[in-house]
Amino acid sequence: MAVGRLRTAIGALVVALAAGAAVALPAAEAEAAGAKGAKGAKVVYLTFDDGPSPAYTPKVLATLSRYGVRATFFEIGQNVAAHPSVTAQVAKQGHSVQNHSWSHPDLRRLSAAALNAQLADTDKAIRAQTGRTPNCLRPPYGAVNSTVRSKAATLGKQVVLWSVDPADWSRPGTAAISSRVLNNVRPGSVILLHDGGGDRSQTVAALPTIISTLKSRGYGFATLCG
Repeated sequence: MAVGRLRTAIGALVVALAAGAAVALPAAEAEAAGAKGAKGAKVVYLTFDDGPSPAYTPKVLATLSRYGVRATFFEIGQNVAAHPSVTAQVAKQGHSVQNHSWSHPDLRRLSAAALNAQLADTDKAIRAQTGRTPNCLRPPYGAVNSTVRSKAATLGKQVVLWSVDPADWSRPGTAAISSRVLNNVRPGSVILLHDGGGDRSQTVAALPTIISTLKSRGYGFATLCG
């Protein structure tokens, strides 16, 4: 599939305004986004927000490594600056590192200069540790409007939200996180999880069940914005 069609598909995935309201990539688009295997394979995308965290990101990385899975990390610039070696490790293990703003504000409420700084400063911090400039943006809270989309496009970025949200940030319990993901996933789903921004021990504990169950159902895993 042409790169242009893939970009269009990812863009379509993520322009829903309401937090948590997004549309999953079709299976064909999911394959083109980096999945390996036979045509028509079931693919999902694990994504992690609000890191890097020295307490939880390494535990997430260890689980992903154990299962041979790659994921996409939407990182906060000030956390990258505070914990650069963690971001470097995320990239070293083959995961995609993308822009989640500098300090997690509602980007719709910022001046043009402040919006530019939130994105550009985060790009700079991530690039210093990974050698690559993020080509995707996940706005905090899923809050996006035409100004945010336009600025992202100017910086060469797609806006990426999600299609499965277990609300792990609210710490509903390990079993709830697992079941909310597994009951709602389908081919092409983009799963929202968190490795930073608070106590993420429940997310870490739920991850092996999520991955092993999805694998048993025939799903593969791929990164976004690679």
